[in-house]
Amino acid sequence: MTVLRILSHRRPPLILAVSGVLALVLFVAQPAVARAADVASETAFVLNTFAFLVWGALVMWMAAGFTMLEAGSVRTKNASMICMKNIGLYSIAGLAYFFVGYNLMYVDIVGGFIGSFNLLYGPSAEEVALLAGDGDAAAVIEESSYSVMSDWFFQMVFVATAASIVSGALAERVKMWSFFIFTLLLTGFIYPIVGAWTWGGGWLDEMGFQDFAGSTIVHSTGGWAALAGILVVGSRLGKFGRDGKARPTPPSNTIAVTLGVFILWLGWFGFNGGSQLALASAVDAVAMSIVIVNTNLAAAAGVITAILVSRWILGRIDLFAALNGAIAGLVSITAGPDIVDHYWAIIIGAIGGLIVVAGLKLLETIKLDDVVGAVPAHLFAGIWGTLAASIAAGAQFHVQLIGVLAVGAFVFPVSWLLWQAFRMTLGARVPYNIERLGQDVGELGIEAYPEFVLMPEPHDED
Repeated sequence: MTVLRILSHRRPPLILAVSGVLALVLFVAQPAVARAADVASETAFVLNTFAFLVWGALVMWMAAGFTMLEAGSVRTKNASMICMKNIGLYSIAGLAYFFVGYNLMYVDIVGGFIGSFNLLYGPSAEEVALLAGDGDAAAVIEESSYSVMSDWFFQMVFVATAASIVSGALAERVKMWSFFIFTLLLTGFIYPIVGAWTWGGGWLDEMGFQDFAGSTIVHSTGGWAALAGILVVGSRLGKFGRDGKARPTPPSNTIAVTLGVFILWLGWFGFNGGSQLALASAVDAVAMSIVIVNTNLAAAAGVITAILVSRWILGRIDLFAALNGAIAGLVSITAGPDIVDHYWAIIIGAIGGLIVVAGLKLLETIKLDDVVGAVPAHLFAGIWGTLAASIAAGAQFHVQLIGVLAVGAFVFPVSWLLWQAFRMTLGARVPYNIERLGQDVGELGIEAYPEFVLMPEPHDED
């Protein structure tokens, strides 16, 4: 028998009083519960938005890492051009992704292949109304769990990373304007189409393709584009002698290269950690912690493995190989960093380190000139990482393989045709005299190290 039934049996007038009190409590409590739910939803909205913006800023800082890495890897006579290319490509990527790229990647994906061709992108109608004082937070929160433009910003900094991969591979001989136009097409169209197939919910995503933060979507896309450019533009003057043997081209500033890699390593915590895409619950916080730890473990394993195998493969303990080992470990784990068993991250990163050192030797053997080792570190390791996601991260191997092949079959031939078009029109490569003098003076009229004296190089006698 309930309390109310007991009371009604014994003292009928009392039941009315108790009922009134309970009704009053419920009347007061219901709005309070609703308000608490609204506060929780708004807090989640703020935390998710804040995570996108902060992690995105950290990924943006990777542009500085790529700049330092490339500027230190080239000869001093081309360092200023590296700086120009990197600040230019980041700016082009931001504008291209704003005007058309994001729409193609995420908005109204048609037939699972491509999104909307609408120009520009902006806040939702509910967000605009809120800013104007004509709406309320509840309407914004009901529409999404984060602000529209915070998501755009986080996605944009990823596309800039893909373009940076091409910059390093073709350093010291690619024409600046040809490279900038290619960057525009890569970031505005090629990359967004790949993204539409996958993160945008397209046909590969429907098959179950898994790429947590972009081993294939970002890194292999940039790697395929770079490989096409290397084949069309050709190697640097003097890189390979008349006997076919590669001449050593050590980094001009190993300190800058090392600093650049550490910046990239730091930025990768935002790259992978931010790809959890939420930070409003205990589950998200735990998952993000696991992702960041795995990212760090994979990079460390890549470094140590590269050091151990460099003497065997390259004939020397190689700092450049060790630094690329870090990048290869990071790229390898990016497809599936949400692995609870952390030892798998070490194994995946270690194999990435082995792959990048072997890849450096392979490119040298077949006479392909990749200044920073971008193709082994981003393409080869990206393929491995995407397939490795089927080992411990829950992906299906055949679906991962289809994704790898599909992206390569699209990005490589399109990039190759574009580089060929530049070669036959604007020119893909700088003239011999500018390459010999250096792009800093030849194209920009400014030297990064004006106190240095330009010394003759081996190709002068060829």
